[in-house]
Amino acid sequence: MTHLKVWDPFVRFFHWSVVALFTANALFVDDDGALHQWFGYAIGALVLVRILWGIVGPHYARFRSFPPSPAGIRGQLTDIATGRPRIHAGHTPLGALMIYNLLLTLLVIVISGYLMTTDAFWGTEWTEGLHEAAVTWAEISVLAHVAAVLFESVRIRVNLPSAMVTGYKKLPER
Repeated sequence: MTHLKVWDPFVRFFHWSVVALFTANALFVDDDGALHQWFGYAIGALVLVRILWGIVGPHYARFRSFPPSPAGIRGQLTDIATGRPRIHAGHTPLGALMIYNLLLTLLVIVISGYLMTTDAFWGTEWTEGLHEAAVTWAEISVLAHVAAVLFESVRIRVNLPSAMVTGYKKLPER
């Protein structure tokens, strides 16, 4: 097995912090409370720093290291359909789509949540509807993300959750 350092400390901190804050906001914190807002602001700040880190961070954190191309997506879907266990050091093409989806969705949640606290948009139905729809989409996306990570871990025989904890992927020798 080769131990490849893939996820730097900030990427792992970002990932698990957003997991904790989003879970707390979705399941445990009063939607109308100040803590809900502060957790939302914290998620927004984390997403903005992650976007910056996607431009200037180390190789596997940079967005240019995982562009979601149609050819890459077709290739990964073909690999899944044919049982070919192609291993990607960083994000897979489908994983890249999920990352971009989650970052954009979190921004929509944060912005719509913030707008709901302003004088101009307080009490407007469209901001609340957008916020709730984005939260629902995020929850669906998170479930799909977790299922895909578990599926891919079994399919390619690489413990992907462990890599997001330790920073290292244990890859089979080629």
